[in-house]
Amino acid sequence: MAKNAAEGKPSIFPVLRYRNGSAAVEWLGRVLGFEKHLVVPGPEGNVAHAEMKLGSGMIMLGSGKHHGENNPWDEVQQGVYVQVEDVDAHYARARAAGAEIVRPLQDTDYGSREYSVRDLEGHLWSFGTYQPG
Repeated sequence: MAKNAAEGKPSIFPVLRYRNGSAAVEWLGRVLGFEKHLVVPGPEGNVAHAEMKLGSGMIMLGSGKHHGENNPWDEVQQGVYVQVEDVDAHYARARAAGAEIVRPLQDTDYGSREYSVRDLEGHLWSFGTYQPG
């Protein structure tokens, strides 16, 4: 099985989608104590991608749509991102086992190689090489 590339560092990250990512970033900080680690602005005042820390944990979030893509992350409010070292092997295993691949293995413009599946009850999972933080 694919190993975590950075042993001892988190490799599983909750991912949240908000209608208003800027308001969510502000609220999560003010009310729940999360600290901004990274905020990438998107078009029309959206948040393309944000990473927020609390203790040793981290969440990722965004708002708006992935323009020009048929991306399953546009349809959900939450999911899970898992960082793995050998995403090609992980993808091959999931595919061979009959996983519902909803976003094929691909290289991204932010330097990751990743894919997405739905589990047996429809939850969205992405696996890739991106290591937040």
